[in-house]
Amino acid sequence: MDILIGFLIFIGTFSFMEFMAWFTHKYVMHGFLWVLHKDHHKKDHDSWFERNDAFFIFYAVISMSCFYIAANTTFWYALPIGFGIMAYGAAYFLVHDIFIHQRFKLFRNANNWYAKGVRRAHKMHHKHLGKGDGECFGMLFVPFKYFKK
Repeated sequence: MDILIGFLIFIGTFSFMEFMAWFTHKYVMHGFLWVLHKDHHKKDHDSWFERNDAFFIFYAVISMSCFYIAANTTFWYALPIGFGIMAYGAAYFLVHDIFIHQRFKLFRNANNWYAKGVRRAHKMHHKHLGKGDGECFGMLFVPFKYFKK
């Protein structure tokens, strides 16, 4: 029974992270921490790294803290929470940084309806270069208007 509960917590955390990605992007990255995120919209440096990458560190620290809590307390629920956050971070990195922005040259030939929709939605977001402009959405639940046949 604990395995089932742990799996449901993992799935719930992974799903909740889609909301957190939207919320953080709209209200934090395009809000008071725009100074870290703006180089993602308008590259103003020659480095492979962006100041925007600091947001990965934030969620990694939360995930690792959950692992620490699970290992050092009786609150075992922190383990599937930590893995849910970590799995979402890995999925986000794969879709956003590797697939969409091609930080590594992989998945260049992916051309199905979902891939096209995700790319189209992200391109619409990036056409706005300012702090207050642009639509914000998650990685998995992209608005249907971007999926055309």
